[in-house]
Amino acid sequence: MYFSHMISIAILGFGNVGHHLYRAFRKRPVKVLQVFSPSLKVSEEAGTQFINDVSQLEKADIYIVAIKDNAIPSFTDSLPFENRLVVHTSGTSALNSISEKQRRGVFYPLQTFSKEAEVNWKTIPICIESEHKEDLPLLQELGNILSENVVEISTEKRQELHLGAVWVNNFSNHLFHLAEDFLKEAHVDFNLLRPLIMETARKLEAMSPSEAQTGPAKRHDTQTMEAHLKLLKDPKHKEIYKLLSKSIQSKF
Repeated sequence: MYFSHMISIAILGFGNVGHHLYRAFRKRPVKVLQVFSPSLKVSEEAGTQFINDVSQLEKADIYIVAIKDNAIPSFTDSLPFENRLVVHTSGTSALNSISEKQRRGVFYPLQTFSKEAEVNWKTIPICIESEHKEDLPLLQELGNILSENVVEISTEKRQELHLGAVWVNNFSNHLFHLAEDFLKEAHVDFNLLRPLIMETARKLEAMSPSEAQTGPAKRHDTQTMEAHLKLLKDPKHKEIYKLLSKSIQSKF
């Protein structure tokens, strides 16, 4: 289904996600009418108004709310209009966290966003959901403008997917952080690990994580594991090493 006019949007919130959405939609056939954030200076750029007062919001096809999860209910309740398509970008918030005064939806790009880092939107899965099924084609089309992977998914399944994302992204990145701290203290260059990090992720294009697993825990090589534990000074780090090793061993 195609719409007879260019989709118009307003982006409400200008943190990492709002920032990336604005930059992405500006380069595509979408009318970014307004960007709202309480901290913005009122201005205009390439046909987009930057505003800091919700009462200045104009009529748009879709309002994309990219703010902290716990602020979604009260913020969407404070919007100065009713019965318009308002979607959030959260991985964990339920569809009904949006005020019932609006036509509720979800537009969740499954990716980690930092303001400085460029992302390849074509490959990013965009998870959509809508309260009214007639709003779904519009969200589908908006998603297709950005990505080749737009998926309709329920709140419950999206929340489970988000937990999966925490395992593969936030937890693995924390392990990179621990390795960086450890090597810094040992005066060894962390950059030597970068090719290994990239290869670990690249392997998953061709095989499952279970097939890709290697290392001393998988081999039940207790001698190497003991040697590693002796090198770790922090008891918390020893605990993490043991816990992860046990978890790997239980799988193999």
